Amino acid sequence: MTSTPRRDLRVGLIGYGLAGSVFHAPLIAATEGLALDTVVTSDEERRAQARAEFPDVRLAAGPDDLFARAGELDLIVVASPNKTHVPLATRALESGLPVVVDKPVAATAAEARALAALAEERGLLLSVFQNRRWDNDFLTLRDLVERGGLGDVWRFESRFERWRPQPKGGWRESGDPAEIGGLLYDLGSHVVDQALVLFGPVTQVYAESVVRRAGAEADDDTFLALTHTGGVRSHLHVSSTAAQLGPRFRVLGSRAGYVKYGLDPQEAALRAGARPGSGTGPERSVGWGVEEESLWGRLGAGESPVTGGGSPVPTRPGDYPAYYAAVAAALREGAPNPVTAHEAAAALDVLEAARRSARDGVAVRL
Repeated sequence: MTSTPRRDLRVGLIGYGLAGSVFHAPLIAATEGLALDTVVTSDEERRAQARAEFPDVRLAAGPDDLFARAGELDLIVVASPNKTHVPLATRALESGLPVVVDKPVAATAAEARALAALAEERGLLLSVFQNRRWDNDFLTLRDLVERGGLGDVWRFESRFERWRPQPKGGWRESGDPAEIGGLLYDLGSHVVDQALVLFGPVTQVYAESVVRRAGAEADDDTFLALTHTGGVRSHLHVSSTAAQLGPRFRVLGSRAGYVKYGLDPQEAALRAGARPGSGTGPERSVGWGVEEESLWGRLGAGESPVTGGGSPVPTRPGDYPAYYAAVAAALREGAPNPVTAHEAAAALDVLEAARRSARDGVAVRL
């Protein structure tokens, strides 16, 4: 007797800007068991781009068109502007559909927890796309910490810095609070999430947040200092105005320190048209998520890595495809949700405290 092959889970993707076209659509299409069924965008150029990249995809001009066919879909992915995340995720859940929401899932922790409660009430998956848990450097550092390679970690420094002296405009740099723009909620969502995954809950938050560029309206240079319940201090930097980029990670422990420069190569590969498992594009010679040996971080004590101190630590391959593979397993097999809304709410607690701290010039207790 032969078994009947399971059909792919049909995915409706709302939004085809940076998040939708560069991250979600390629990763969904590369995941066994998932099929990109419909892309929602009213922009004619983006519609043409989606059809060129995925000839079999259906197009919808707006969410109403998508939800009218809710019974034909198995998963909704919300990759539209931040202010639409909560209403669209709510509508998906109320339509009986599991949903993945790009970060930040909401403007407040209370909204994130309300969404989580709705999903639990309906018995549906609600997952938050925190792809940088699968960055190559983060996977490597997490392994080092778990194996005790640093001893007791005392200080965690994380930088996500860019040099973009001219604002691009658009909702991400809008000063309107309703847009949920600015680096605190954009890149800050990543660095805070990583700190919480590594070192657990936070008891105190201090932040400094500045708008430096002429014409910019939202924060473009922000620093957070977190005190974790276990005693680790996290210093997190996000900036669009860093003329000299610092190390991505500098982690100091009782036994050794780890310093790593450079960004995970997966975003650049996706932007350049490479696709996981395709064997084409810039990554074809080294494999998906693999970086050159010259970029490996260094582990040691008493010397600077810049002058050759420490030993190189092979960087684990980055693995963004693992996120949607885990989503597919959660839907089909009841496997764990890769990133829960409750985890996202905990990060939003920190981001909200950081916003208050920067505004009032005080440390905020959680």
